[in-house]
Amino acid sequence: MKLEIHVKNENKEVQNSIISQIRDLINNKNLEPGDKIPSERMLSEKFGVSRSIVRDSIQKLEFYGILSSIPQSGTFVANIGVIAMNGMIDDILRLKEPDFKSLVETRILLELKTARLASLRRTEADLIQMEEALEAYNKKVLNGEKAVQEDLLFHLAIAKASGNSTLNTLMLMITPGIITNFEKYHVCSENLAFNGMQEHRDIFEAIKAQNPVLAKEKVKVHFKTLYEYCYNILIN
Repeated sequence: MKLEIHVKNENKEVQNSIISQIRDLINNKNLEPGDKIPSERMLSEKFGVSRSIVRDSIQKLEFYGILSSIPQSGTFVANIGVIAMNGMIDDILRLKEPDFKSLVETRILLELKTARLASLRRTEADLIQMEEALEAYNKKVLNGEKAVQEDLLFHLAIAKASGNSTLNTLMLMITPGIITNFEKYHVCSENLAFNGMQEHRDIFEAIKAQNPVLAKEKVKVHFKTLYEYCYNILIN
């Protein structure tokens, strides 16, 4: 585990170094929005690192909207000002890996919103997808198996039903971290899993009935029990 953390930190340091150098290159060459940056191969040779490291760094800057890649054409500076770009890159370089607490808090905020929107916008196809996830979760719980992934599939189905692509994307982004931490801290217990069956059903029925107030309330009930347990794990 220590070796894995060391390698991960080392890779992040290299990536941050490349991101800083890409920023300096843009500034020193006075590249404007829409201007093309050098190719991966050229940047790899210039910075003395592998193309994969350069590619990962570019993809990270694309993710945050600083660069934009066009197939068969290259990678371009996005349509933002220099001051904003430099400020955003400074923030990116300061970013830390999200801890369990921050993931938990983010998930609660997202799911309160997605459940409300899903109750207003859900389609019959969305309801079918949610019910299938519920059945998969219940089956594993009743068989005494871990159902963390099935649990999250239900919540992702709600995010999809919200009809908000940004909220859906944010849920997808934090899901791997949630799964990893749930397994790391051995969440959930058998009692929580059994309670989850009814709590999920209550959320589903509120969304099905298109009752946004009730859907939000049922999500609050679900997470109150679950995350009190999680915080106790972190404290102890």
